[in-house]
Amino acid sequence: MRRTTTVSQIGIAILLICQTPARPGGVGAVIALEPVAFGFKQSTTVTHAGDGSGRLFVAERKGPIRIVASTGKVLPDPFLDVGSIIESGGLEQGLLGVTFHPDYDANGHFFVAYTDLAGDSVVARYRVSESDPDRADPTSAAVVLTLLQPSSLHNIHELAFGPDGYLYVGSGDGGPAGDPDGRGQALDVLYGKLLRLDVDPVAFPSGYGIPPDNPFVGVPGVREEIWALGLRNPANISFDRSTGDLFIADVGQDLWEEVNFERAALGGRNYGWSIMEGAHCFNPPTGCDTAGLVLPIAEYQQDVDDDCAVIGGYVYRGSSLPWLRGWYLFGDFCSGTLRAVGPSCTGWKTEILRRGSFQISALGEDESGAIYIAEWTNDSSGLLYRITAAPTRGIFADGFESGTLQAWSACAL
Repeated sequence: MRRTTTVSQIGIAILLICQTPARPGGVGAVIALEPVAFGFKQSTTVTHAGDGSGRLFVAERKGPIRIVASTGKVLPDPFLDVGSIIESGGLEQGLLGVTFHPDYDANGHFFVAYTDLAGDSVVARYRVSESDPDRADPTSAAVVLTLLQPSSLHNIHELAFGPDGYLYVGSGDGGPAGDPDGRGQALDVLYGKLLRLDVDPVAFPSGYGIPPDNPFVGVPGVREEIWALGLRNPANISFDRSTGDLFIADVGQDLWEEVNFERAALGGRNYGWSIMEGAHCFNPPTGCDTAGLVLPIAEYQQDVDDDCAVIGGYVYRGSSLPWLRGWYLFGDFCSGTLRAVGPSCTGWKTEILRRGSFQISALGEDESGAIYIAEWTNDSSGLLYRITAAPTRGIFADGFESGTLQAWSACAL
């Protein structure tokens, strides 16, 4: 069911909630989606600068990066707009990723991923203007990486800095469907990989360097940028701010959506595409050789409850939902279903937190660890929600079902 929201409803603090029991011995808790800002169109990224300003930055596919002030006001002028230099005709093209340098407060640098007018993937570095902290300098652009795209599908989509200070780049297999050229498993190309780059603006004013401890450094015939392989279309990469562990949400082909996991600083893993889709054989469809492949910690089937494409998120480390700490939250683009996967002492457990009534296009977190959800709309009516707690059920409760975090244990801390 598609929900219609008026501007007058934005001030309602509790919207679209579901009842979720707390851990055994605790008190009952309620998950709520609290609207914090509106007026977005086809949002692709929600992030923060880590500079103590409390601002959120929301990237839109057509090119603007908008600022949500700590008051919740969306500033009228974009932080940056790259609309004139990008191709956004296809659903998987446009401005796709934004991340800020760990030392942004000192050097003012941030990075964007987009498809250029030739349809190729570009990672570029920009700098904030010297006169206005709410405006970037559009003339400061420096291209870090360009990857020629074989098709309009499965581009460089996601950027994130790890706790090691290096830039991680999620690169799709380049399409078309099914990875017919086997790029996901080929170590001499950058498609279908997670890359790890040194983009220190002082050491590398243009381009990037190879971290010396990348797993394939010095291996003949292998691209040294590669940190991990066997990915199809990584829609989100994020690091647990508490442990440094890495989560990769990878969009599936025909049947399965997946979330992959690796412990901090453990590179060189092979997540299986296109030998496998999720935990299932893909090429060949049966009897595939799974030796050396890493299975996902969570998967779900497409075309069930309108699911179609995983939208990755973050491990919750906020303060308002202490019983949710240590759980990785992720959504689905079509259904809007919000899921959580967390460790139990016997493995990983996935639970549904809520059934959706709008399309989820991005999850993000702020400086304090609160998690946000962006609504995908084809006009400028998209909302930005914060996941929070509320003591009672709100008046707009349509589209939700109860979910229980039955996997709770000391292992989830």
